[in-house]
Amino acid sequence: MTNFEFKPQKTAAWKRLKTYADATTINVVDELTNDKERVEDFSIQCGQLKLDFSKNLITREIWQDLLELVSTSPFDKHREAMFAGQRINTSEDRQVLHTLLRAKMKDISDQSHKHKINRVSTQLNMVELFSKRIRSGGWTGVNGEAITDVVNIGIGGSDLGLRLAYEALVEYTQPVPRIHFISNVDGAALNATLAKLDADRTLIVVASKTFTTQETLLNSTTAANWFEQEIGLRNSQYSTHFVAVTANKENAIAYGINPNHILEFEEWVGGRFSLWSSIGFSLAIGIGIDNFKQMLDGARRMDLHFKTSPMNKNMPVALALLNIWYCNFMEFQTHAIIPYCERLNYLPSYLQQLEMESNGKSVSRGGETIDYKTCGIIWGQTGTNGQHAFFQLLHQGTVCVPVDFIAAINDSMSHPKHHKVLLSNMLAQGSALIKGQASTENAPHRYYPGNKPSNTILIDQLTPYNLGSLIALYEHKVFVQGSIWSINSFDQWGVELGKSMAQKLLDSKESRSSFDVSTSTLFDHINDRKTNH
Repeated sequence: MTNFEFKPQKTAAWKRLKTYADATTINVVDELTNDKERVEDFSIQCGQLKLDFSKNLITREIWQDLLELVSTSPFDKHREAMFAGQRINTSEDRQVLHTLLRAKMKDISDQSHKHKINRVSTQLNMVELFSKRIRSGGWTGVNGEAITDVVNIGIGGSDLGLRLAYEALVEYTQPVPRIHFISNVDGAALNATLAKLDADRTLIVVASKTFTTQETLLNSTTAANWFEQEIGLRNSQYSTHFVAVTANKENAIAYGINPNHILEFEEWVGGRFSLWSSIGFSLAIGIGIDNFKQMLDGARRMDLHFKTSPMNKNMPVALALLNIWYCNFMEFQTHAIIPYCERLNYLPSYLQQLEMESNGKSVSRGGETIDYKTCGIIWGQTGTNGQHAFFQLLHQGTVCVPVDFIAAINDSMSHPKHHKVLLSNMLAQGSALIKGQASTENAPHRYYPGNKPSNTILIDQLTPYNLGSLIALYEHKVFVQGSIWSINSFDQWGVELGKSMAQKLLDSKESRSSFDVSTSTLFDHINDRKTNH
């Protein structure tokens, strides 16, 4: 089976793009003024999401060559292979089928996929059963008290997507149960959260695909000890105070979880793409199962757009090609995500993991070292906060940072005047970045060079459906980039070395001779000054 190996730098389109980047000066304001069709042609609508990419440093010729680049790549067949269930995660020999989690039976022709959808449907039914019992007060602790607080313990893909969606959709939550998130192994966060809770009314959700994640299991064990201290409950993992969400039921049982309190999902669901699976259990408790299903439907809407829309009107393809233009040809090293919506506060962090863990690779699918750049640094903050933090650099700094501005047109949770000011600021920032401002003779410090690119993504309203579409948009953007860069976007071997070395430091019997002298010295310094061991 093909691994879809591709050498983009060998294509004619890549070489022409390189020439454009080296020799062409693009003035976007002139392009917008002289090309009356630019805004319409460089805009894409999908459901209630609108992308305007007309403020980017591209001409029509550059855009056509970017489209040629993706057309001459294996992307089309690679996309088809992903949806068909081929094992495109070659380093782990796994299928990549997170889109199946939100598909309908009518979308599927492959018989084996229908079997998978039936399993997914069964798993979703269990999430519905459990979450409804908890939300209605029917799920009680060992002393008969209804659950008022749920603590989701997970990290990475078992945490970030849930935090993002829960905060984004807070208007769909009810007063109880309250949802809390613990990810970091730093015990201060867990202790501070548990200190506010009543053990009789607390449920711990342990979310881990493998059920071997060091941070998650340590936090979970500490939570179990808390139950014993607070209400005298030993082996609390087996009680109704613990639910596990995992693709490895055997490990959860071995840890001590009651087999009847385990929600499963499939091995072919990658961690950072797992929000749509049973991993979304805590979110379903928070916003209700019907709203969770709406989020799945919104993601499916973007899946269908991604599968069927032509390249020049395909939203994930457009975002991916623009990012490739900036990363590989303009040599911009970072990309800012600026949601003008405080409830999307976790979107930059979520996209950091989604993009940088997926595409922060230097080896091709064929095992060769890559001689071109792949993923840049993703960062950001909500607006208008960011305007008072780092927009100085965006406007007048010595580096160019492409920006994604994201906003909801309607917001029932905000005061109309506040929301008008918020949206006006976002539009003004995009315009100021691209237009700039000339300096006067006596005030060179007031010079804004302009020509700083941005995308604008407008959502009619921040609903579960539209949030699902937005997240799926960026998932597919990542896939397109990985396909053109010829890398495997679905493994993450880069996280393993540090974890194994940390375990060696924890093992008192392990010799530290394998560590560099700086690390060994720091280790000794910590031990010498530590007041408790």
